[in-house]
Amino acid sequence: MIPYGRQSLDQADIDAVVAVLQSDWLTQGPTIERFEAAMAERCEAGFGIAVSNATAALHIACLAAGLGEGDALWTSPNTFLASANCGRYCGADVDFVDIDPLTWNLDVNALEHKLRAAERIGKLPKVLVAVAFSGQSCDMRAIAELARTYGFIVIEDASHAVGARYAGRPVGCGEFADMTVFSFHPVKIITTGEGGLVLTNRPELAERLRRLRSHGMTRDPAQMDEPSHGPWYYQQVELGFNYRITDMQAALGLSQLGKLDGFLARRRELAARYQQLLADLRLDLPTAQADAESAWHLYVVRLQTQRLAVSHREVFEGLRAAGVGVNVHYIPVHLQPYYRDLGFIAGDFPEAEAYYAQAISLPLFPAMTHEQQDFVIGQLKTLLVTSD
Repeated sequence: MIPYGRQSLDQADIDAVVAVLQSDWLTQGPTIERFEAAMAERCEAGFGIAVSNATAALHIACLAAGLGEGDALWTSPNTFLASANCGRYCGADVDFVDIDPLTWNLDVNALEHKLRAAERIGKLPKVLVAVAFSGQSCDMRAIAELARTYGFIVIEDASHAVGARYAGRPVGCGEFADMTVFSFHPVKIITTGEGGLVLTNRPELAERLRRLRSHGMTRDPAQMDEPSHGPWYYQQVELGFNYRITDMQAALGLSQLGKLDGFLARRRELAARYQQLLADLRLDLPTAQADAESAWHLYVVRLQTQRLAVSHREVFEGLRAAGVGVNVHYIPVHLQPYYRDLGFIAGDFPEAEAYYAQAISLPLFPAMTHEQQDFVIGQLKTLLVTSD
């Protein structure tokens, strides 16, 4: 089976982890700080806070933004569950903004329309989670302008977009978002096994993010309500979590970061090859967002089902049966039973639902060979029986 995505590890990665295993620090040690600093430098950001996974990163980013009961978080329905769930963890209401029919990212025009309507009834969002679907940023400049006008905080969920660029700068630089979240799951651009990161340029957010990832504790006397009892002393000043990453994971992340440019180049080469070799098929191919340079975490196509004699499911199952490990990203979040119980129904976000009925993620990962890619394309061509 050719997987839709997978990690790329080598001996240098293994050696980096072994070196930590042979050191004095397996967790809460200096390798974590080095990884955070390296990620922040790469992304031209002020601060990096590494955590156990990207869901944890989204959660504490929402808490640092002050999201709570009575507030609202908006995001795209075309995303993984965590982009919405992070709002529910904070007790906030969650709503969605439909997607752009070309880029499959959050539609800025739909966002502006929804914001105007929300302002009239006094129900503006406190947080917008803008998802960089497949590795490509939303129209973040327009989103930042709307944030200034309507007063919400922008968290860019860039779990797919480590190494991507927008408006000539690295995703995560903080020019268009208050915080940016990355994922280091094995199928992502680089991996720490499991792991996530929040980037921000705001020191007060960075301070709170660090505290929230470690039980809400501080050893800083300036944050305590009484004089320190001694060098051992700490206080829990708010309710936090154990969302810490380990030095072993951070060592793997540092090693992987050194290969990022090579990973990106290979992903972009394979994506360009897909674009060329699939151009004549009855498919809608990925469309570039203005000013965005994708990291190509995913390569998604949409079947032109109205022009085919086979269904979405038949193509998906045919590819799986042939040994092509396709997937679907994503089932619209508002159609999940949990969110239907909150009042969402089919038809609420028609663009996301139409996309879901046609989308298939094809294999894309740095170690993928041209022969494997040709096999994927050949199997897809065989299955795309036309209706005329």
